[in-house]
Amino acid sequence: MDLRDVLTANTVSLHLKGTTKDEIIDEMLEILVSAGKVSNKTAALECVLDREKKMSTGMKHGIAIPHGKTNTVSDLVACIGVSDKPVDFDSLDQEPCRIFIMTLSPVNKTGPHLQFLAEVSLLFKSAEKRQEILKASDKERIIKILTE
Repeated sequence: MDLRDVLTANTVSLHLKGTTKDEIIDEMLEILVSAGKVSNKTAALECVLDREKKMSTGMKHGIAIPHGKTNTVSDLVACIGVSDKPVDFDSLDQEPCRIFIMTLSPVNKTGPHLQFLAEVSLLFKSAEKRQEILKASDKERIIKILTE
């Protein structure tokens, strides 16, 4: 999977405003809706929140990857957001998050969803990449960090 096919300048946000898990999820979905990637925000929100109820998508190292499978998208879509302030996301390491990657994929397609999650989780094992993303001052730089 090529992340450049999924992430574009209009699916990157450098200064998320949300201060809670639910606000961040809503804000991330709004990015996808504004980019024309999601047909029904309410249904997509329900899908992501249902997934969060099963187990938090707050990972380690200040990263959360809220995701879900929904009929509101025809192909895998994703966005990335960075928060200036740490947000409690009920993470595995109990640390707050500042980097958020949301992905949604169609209910009937499993491969791209799993491939995307695996690729993204590998990227963030690098402390250097995480720091570069937190310091990035423009959207294109974030895309470059994730795709190089």
